[in-house]
Amino acid sequence: MFVCMGNICRSPLLEGWAAHLRAQSPVAYSVDSAGTGGWHAGQPPDPRAIAAALRAGVDISGQRARQLQFADFQRFDLVLCADRDNLAAVKSLAPTAAKGRIALVLDWSGVRRNGEVPDPYYGDTRDFDHVCALAREAADGLLRRLAREA
Repeated sequence: MFVCMGNICRSPLLEGWAAHLRAQSPVAYSVDSAGTGGWHAGQPPDPRAIAAALRAGVDISGQRARQLQFADFQRFDLVLCADRDNLAAVKSLAPTAAKGRIALVLDWSGVRRNGEVPDPYYGDTRDFDHVCALAREAADGLLRRLAREA
């Protein structure tokens, strides 16, 4: 499970790349994404995120935003957050047993220690392409770590 604030930019890109690369994984896994807030619930990803993903060969247009739910902590083994604010929000909602399964996505995937995926919402095409590239790196790191831990 990938989490950002509104589930229309960063977490859809993270989910899209993880789903796209799933066939290369030695470990079966399911992916989803959500936002800490629900104000975009039911909406597709930001058109700029969709365009950045398509330029990279990934289609995220079928995704729909949703808010993180308590059941997600039981449904998913791992909750990976885009930044420290999302991490704090998710941990504040999580049951005690799930807190050890919540981490920053770039840190957990080995891309960047304590790294954050910047929010491109107020940015331009370059910002969305940068986040898309980080999402690809995170998905690659996810696959490497899952293979090591299998």
